[in-house]
Amino acid sequence: MFLNWLSRRLAAYLSKQITRHSIRTSTWEALQGALLPGDVLLVEGNTRISVAIKYLTQSTWSHAALYLGPDAGLGEAEGGPRVLVEADLQEGIRAIPLSFYRHAHIRVCRPVGLSDNDIRRLTDYAISRMGHQYDMKNVFDLARYLFPTPPVPSRIRLRLLAFGSGDPTRAICSTFIAEGFQLLRYPILPIVRTLPADDPDCEDCVIERFRIRHHSLFTPRDFDASPYFRIIKPTIETDFDYRTIDWEDQ
Repeated sequence: MFLNWLSRRLAAYLSKQITRHSIRTSTWEALQGALLPGDVLLVEGNTRISVAIKYLTQSTWSHAALYLGPDAGLGEAEGGPRVLVEADLQEGIRAIPLSFYRHAHIRVCRPVGLSDNDIRRLTDYAISRMGHQYDMKNVFDLARYLFPTPPVPSRIRLRLLAFGSGDPTRAICSTFIAEGFQLLRYPILPIVRTLPADDPDCEDCVIERFRIRHHSLFTPRDFDASPYFRIIKPTIETDFDYRTIDWEDQ
């Protein structure tokens, strides 16, 4: 009982907005027009927990959400159809409208080659996880980095953070999405082993074997770093022409 109370209080504290320095890099109309089901939205974040995540991962991105589109059947909200599914610190896994991040600094990461069946499987997976709670063990780990600490070498920062409790009914934002893509066997940042090719005609030839990393090891920046996700910039997805920019000094 006390631990649940403490978890709720800590979640509320860490969810408090502390900065407004986030700068959006595309118009609302361009963002709406550019998204496709299966896209992963990375968000800079402006809360206390965002500060800790960005410090540990040395990345701009502190949060991730999965875009499934208006045809996913996620319902309606005051800001429009619910098209995003995310793991929220206080509410757990939930569906929200795109307008929730209308003024945020966002990066769109697109998996390549997903079929309609893949999108359905992602959607079914996300719906099946709805209501699952955020992994508070991860939150307690992150909270340590909101207070003054000795400088920590970047090479060992992630080792100091235990991602998740192992409880399948709990998740953090990036592990929830990573598990969905791993159900499709879609790579994010797999472990790659290089082995001899055993080709008698080529002594130096090698083959690569891929091994899935556990979904609990992924952070938001991994979707940005992945060579298998295309970075989509909504502003230039349409007929962008730099000559049409209205510069103030001209």
